[in-house]
Amino acid sequence: MKRKYADRSDWKRILSKDFALTYVEDTHFTGYVSLIKFNSVRAPLVKEMGGTKIPLVNTGYYWMQHFPLHAHYSVTTMFNDQEKIVQWYIDICEHVDVDQRGIPYYDDLYLDVVLLPSGQVFLLDENELEEALEWGRISKSQYDLAVAEASCFISRVKEHSVILKGMDYFRMMKPRLRTSQEG
Repeated sequence: MKRKYADRSDWKRILSKDFALTYVEDTHFTGYVSLIKFNSVRAPLVKEMGGTKIPLVNTGYYWMQHFPLHAHYSVTTMFNDQEKIVQWYIDICEHVDVDQRGIPYYDDLYLDVVLLPSGQVFLLDENELEEALEWGRISKSQYDLAVAEASCFISRVKEHSVILKGMDYFRMMKPRLRTSQEG
């Protein structure tokens, strides 16, 4: 399993960024919210989804990530340089935790759910989950957890509070951004 950190400190694509992190406890969400603004990147990141190429990372883009406590997912809301949402990316994970620096992270359980602004929903990386089980990188209980959590999330993704209240969290986080240099 890959461990993924809120600050993306291990991501070589990022040359410079602004970063903000806060703990939130309200009626819609309890956990950590982070925001990264990509000031400079080595190369843009573009993925094809449903037959359309979607730019996900470039100079001026933002990633806001929700790390809910006591849950098995993390939601990344990806914004373009016009602050328009390009997609929501849900990583199914074993659990969310915080490292010694105070940075949230999760251990990725391979399955991902993507929601596009058009309303299209995709389940990704089922083959990676199968291979991880076959090769002993995850247990049968971790496999079952990933499948159940992804299924549950797909059934309610469009009504999830993080999706519905995302712009409110973005407006809360944007003034908190601070510059940090990478690589």
